[in-house]
Amino acid sequence: MNETLALLRTRRSVAPAQLTGPGPTPDELETLLTIAARVPDHGKLAPWRFIVIEGEGAARIGAVIAAAYAADHPEADEARLAVERNRLAQAPLVIAVVSRAGPHVKIPEWEQVLSAGAAAMTLCVAANAMGLRTAWLTEWMAYDRRILDALGLTPGERLAGFVHVGRAAQTPPDRPRPELSAVVTRF
Repeated sequence: MNETLALLRTRRSVAPAQLTGPGPTPDELETLLTIAARVPDHGKLAPWRFIVIEGEGAARIGAVIAAAYAADHPEADEARLAVERNRLAQAPLVIAVVSRAGPHVKIPEWEQVLSAGAAAMTLCVAANAMGLRTAWLTEWMAYDRRILDALGLTPGERLAGFVHVGRAAQTPPDRPRPELSAVVTRF
């Protein structure tokens, strides 16, 4: 089996708390984003975009996340607020994949949404091929308008997810995968 197929057969997510540095170099990051932008895209709409979150940016959005959580959960103690504040600061780098899907005369919106998902998955696979590890998550803040506004999403944009990128000391054990007989039918 070639290296690409071996990677695809064995790729696993690594929890953001288990991702350490160094993150990708600037050149590696440019390569990752270039590869992620080469997904199927009916109509050449680029119905997605990327927001790179790292360093001080992670701290800034972390403050917004913690404030939003505190507003909704006044009983939250400082330990819980620290968890929320650090959600996007655990890995050395987080890339938010934004879906810009919308009405179009020829291209169904659903195809545009799928293209954003393909961009996120391609980002994960490319990072793993570089020797990095990833976790693609959404969590509550991906649906909270206060956080989306702080990240600069327009009202028509949605977050396909946060791709946490870093290095891992060890590969986690595989999770159970579905039996093909449970997910494949033939017509």
